[in-house]
Amino acid sequence: MSSVQPLFVLQVPPSSGTTASGNGSFVCVEPAPQVYVLSFSSPPDNRLTPAFNATFLLALDIIEIRFSKGVVVSTSSITKFYSNGLDYEKVVKDPTFFRNSLYPLWWRLLTYPMPTIALINGHAFAGGLMTAMMHDYRIMNPHKGFLCLNELDFGAPLTSPMASIFRVKLPAMSTLRHMVLESRRYPALEALKEGIIDGIGGPEETLAFIEEMKLVQKGQSKSYGRIKEELYREVVKDLEVSDGMAKMEAAKDLERSRRQLDARQRVGKWEKDTGRERSKI
Repeated sequence: MSSVQPLFVLQVPPSSGTTASGNGSFVCVEPAPQVYVLSFSSPPDNRLTPAFNATFLLALDIIEIRFSKGVVVSTSSITKFYSNGLDYEKVVKDPTFFRNSLYPLWWRLLTYPMPTIALINGHAFAGGLMTAMMHDYRIMNPHKGFLCLNELDFGAPLTSPMASIFRVKLPAMSTLRHMVLESRRYPALEALKEGIIDGIGGPEETLAFIEEMKLVQKGQSKSYGRIKEELYREVVKDLEVSDGMAKMEAAKDLERSRRQLDARQRVGKWEKDTGRERSKI
C-alpha cells in the first residue's frame, strides 16, 4: 500500500509546548478502487492527543466529501504500535478532552457512512484498542502486537462509552471480564478466537477481506451510517451525552466518598466498641 501515490497528506499540528518536527502525519492512499487507507504516525506511539484526533477527523471528512464512497482502512506507519491510547496524565487535567476531542472522533468512526476497518499492525492498548473497536471490522498482524485494556494497571476508570463499545461488540461477557478485570493481553490468534478481531493478516489480507465481503459495494448504500447509528445506539447515546455523563460521574464520585466516610465511621465505632487497635492500612 505504501508504494501508491498519496491522495492527500495531513500534518498533525504541534501540541502546546512542542515543535512541529516529528509531530506526525496522516497519509491517504487508494491501493484498490474506492479503498482508502489512512496511515497515521504520531511518534513515539500514536497517542490520542487533541491534535491527533482533530487530524483524524479531518481526514475522515475529506474522504467523505471529496471522494467516491468506498471503504476506509486506518493503520499505523509506526510498526510497533497501532495506538498506545491516551496521554492519561494530561487527560485528567483537561476536563474538555473527552467531550471536545476523543468522543467526537469515536462517534465519527462508529457512525461513518462507509465500512471502516482497523488494520492493527502492532500494539493497541487502552484507548487505542477502543478506537479500533469503533471501526466496523478489525484485522490484526498475526506475528506481533497485543490487544489490551490495561486501565486497571494505572488506576483509570472506564467511562460509559469505553465499556459499552465492548458490551455491544464482543460475543461473550467473559471475554470482557478477562480484559478489564485482569488486563489480559491478547495476541492475534487468541483475539480472533474471542471475537475481538475479524481476521488476521496485513495489507494484502485486508484487501482480500474487503473483496470477499464486498464491502465497497455495501458502502454505496445511503443508509449505511444511519443503520450503524441504530445498531450501536447504546454507544452512540453514551458518546452524545458526555456533558450529562460528566455530571453523573461527579455525583457518583461524591456518593463514593460519602459511602467511604460512612464505612470509616462504622469501622471506627466498631474498633472503639470492641477495644481493638486501629488497623494499619
